[in-house]
Amino acid sequence: MEFLGTTQVASYCGTNRSCLFPDLAPTSTTKDTYQSYCLPGYRYLSSWRPSLLHKVVSVPPNSDKPFNPTGQPPTILPASRSTLHARYSTRDWHHANMVQLKGSEASRHCAGRLNADSMRLMQEKDQLTYQMQQDSRKNLGERISNIDFWRSELIYELECLLKETQALETAKKRLERAADEMQGPLKIALECLYHREKRKGIDLVHDDVEKNLMKEADVFKDCQEILTKLAQKISQQLGINRDAQHALEKDLSDKNSAYFIDEKCFNLRNTSDSISFYHGMEKADGTQRIKESSEFNTKGSSLCCTSLQARGSGCKIRAPQTPSLERPDTNLAFNNRIAEVANAKNKLQAQLAKV
Repeated sequence: MEFLGTTQVASYCGTNRSCLFPDLAPTSTTKDTYQSYCLPGYRYLSSWRPSLLHKVVSVPPNSDKPFNPTGQPPTILPASRSTLHARYSTRDWHHANMVQLKGSEASRHCAGRLNADSMRLMQEKDQLTYQMQQDSRKNLGERISNIDFWRSELIYELECLLKETQALETAKKRLERAADEMQGPLKIALECLYHREKRKGIDLVHDDVEKNLMKEADVFKDCQEILTKLAQKISQQLGINRDAQHALEKDLSDKNSAYFIDEKCFNLRNTSDSISFYHGMEKADGTQRIKESSEFNTKGSSLCCTSLQARGSGCKIRAPQTPSLERPDTNLAFNNRIAEVANAKNKLQAQLAKV
């Protein structure tokens, strides 16, 4: 016969219990609301247990004693009867459910706030990104206009410089040719002086013809030296022009590359193809100094001024200059001297005939 409330197959008799909520420590409420069951006439739970039956029950399961053939459980309270003191009350169960519901509601509220904050942050960043894109597009447009202006200025200045360089090269060739052509008259004058040195006796005089020939030779030498110096000066100016041309071409090439890149960036949209994101590209290198627009304009202006000065110097060199050299009238001196010699010869012949 089993006692009331002592069924051994009840769930509280097992060793493993699963619960959806964490175990709460027993409170005094359990003892107040749940009274321990005691048999009539026994003050304590274990006071009614006979010692013999208690020993039979406490035999290990692997004992060799014969099993009870009746198959009936012993008519005693199990040892897990004391676990009734650790049971939770209905009030604890309701309290645990309320705590769980409040925790779930608090978590849902925090998730809602986090979702709202995320949406607000997304909207702010979207507006900020749109505004930055508009500012960047405006700056790119101004930059493209500025680069295009300086490109046209550099192209015009480069064309003018190339024309001036070509004119200087032509002038240099003409000067070199003129200096070479001076060599012929100089040789003639020197040859005349050489032949006049063959005169003998009293005829070896320092007359006007000799003076004019010497002066003409000096004039030819000075003119040839001036032409040579002018050709050398043109050569130096050509070097300056080539340096200015190289600087203009390099800056024009850089501006063409910058114009191509900025124009491509200006035409990009959020829906453009082949757009990739590269990490770290938005970070500026602190060791490098970014050039400002004022420096960009100053450099272009300085290059144009350098080219303009070079062209001005070339024009001054190519300007026709009146030499301060005067060529003597050697032919007139020759005619006068020939007349004098002929007159003297005729007189001598007449005198010789008389003699």
